[in-house]
Amino acid sequence: MSFVERHGLWSDEQRAAAGRLRKIVEEQKLEVIRLSFPDQHGILRGKTLVASEALASMENGASITTTMLAKDTSHRTVFPVFTSGGGFGMREMEGAADVLMVPDPLSFRVLPWASATGWLLCDIYFADGRPVPFATRNLYRSVLAKLATRGYDFVAGLEVEFHIFKLEDAKMSPGDAGQPGQPPDVSLLSHGYQYLTEQRYDQMEPVLEIIRRDIVALGLPLRSVEVEFGPSQCEFTFAPGKGLEPADTMVLFRSAVKQIARRHGYHATFMCRPKLPNVFASGWHLHQSLISRANGENAFMAKDGDQPLSEFGRHYLAGLLKHARASAVFTTPTINGYKRYRTYSLAPDRAIWGRDNRGVMIRVLGAANDAATRLENRIGEPAANPYLYMASQILSGLDGVDRALDPGPSADAPYETQAPLLPKTLREAVTALKDDAFFRETLGAEFVDYYVHIKNAEIERFQAEVSDWEQREYFEMF
Repeated sequence: MSFVERHGLWSDEQRAAAGRLRKIVEEQKLEVIRLSFPDQHGILRGKTLVASEALASMENGASITTTMLAKDTSHRTVFPVFTSGGGFGMREMEGAADVLMVPDPLSFRVLPWASATGWLLCDIYFADGRPVPFATRNLYRSVLAKLATRGYDFVAGLEVEFHIFKLEDAKMSPGDAGQPGQPPDVSLLSHGYQYLTEQRYDQMEPVLEIIRRDIVALGLPLRSVEVEFGPSQCEFTFAPGKGLEPADTMVLFRSAVKQIARRHGYHATFMCRPKLPNVFASGWHLHQSLISRANGENAFMAKDGDQPLSEFGRHYLAGLLKHARASAVFTTPTINGYKRYRTYSLAPDRAIWGRDNRGVMIRVLGAANDAATRLENRIGEPAANPYLYMASQILSGLDGVDRALDPGPSADAPYETQAPLLPKTLREAVTALKDDAFFRETLGAEFVDYYVHIKNAEIERFQAEVSDWEQREYFEMF
């Protein structure tokens, strides 16, 4: 009996997909298949197997070391993995032990840009069949399962801003390597500021078309391609998806864009605010709603009157606002991302909502009997782990429903309204999560402590560096 059978890991739908997958591998003569899982940062890690070995491991999994879950954003292992409990308090994590990557057949893709190559997202399990508790796709799936027991599905649409530059110097000399290595030198594809002008779009069209073609061929639900306000900045939007789909779309999209761009001499980055002259910060706006599993009706849709949301939707909205500070580390997980929260910009700086107002944190879009009624959370950065971002939204919103919280009135002056301010730094956000009883209960103290540890390691490395600002400010004066 296979590992999948023994532990009941696949649904009937996944089993059917596995059969189709095997036929595609044979018919298209695929030679290799990449097995990947999204790590704690939403970065894909894994192994490439020759096709025959990948198919043989479909139901028994492929081993991968647990240290993949112990790394910060510099790819340094920040837990004492060779001590008792491996720094996690779990014997299964000691000594860089292995866990199993088990493919999700429903995620299978044939890569348009790599010859004879397939691609599978995986979930990771211990040898006894238990999901690894620090694997964020597993965590998000458990949140979706709890939502399903309440009779709802989560629906999300993505608006993702990012930058594409011409790669001038990849910095590949041995001295440029490190943890992390030297970033590449780049040049602009457009000067920017001519927001949504056809002229700027046409300047970036050659690379945008390369990316668009392959993203569509990958099967991702692309809706639009736009030029954004800043130099070399663009935005891709995706049709709404349900459950795991939008989170999977985000991790596949980011990985695909970076790979495609690099193969053609470009550098794509989802870093929020690159340190380049005149470049603008990028955001990730998450459109969300809950749909009844019984009748497919949008639970946020008002039935009558002039309110943009149902009572259920208002309570869910209030939950997002209530937990905005503690969930900020999931929506904005990098030190750099907090440089986006600026007063009188198109980014929020406090936990408020408004009707179709782009200065607020939650933009409410809807009206009575409008089936497309939704909440647009504008807090996120494009580097966020989508599984944690979306899980935190569902949990926060449902708490608002359970407690019948009131979101208050619409904020027509978003940068003047009295409301709790969003964290100004990653340290402030990490502290808010660490001290938050709600997330410690709903995500588990084990996961919260794990994530706080990784983020603090990142912050401590940052604080140990002497910045350009410090050198300018103090080197001559003192």
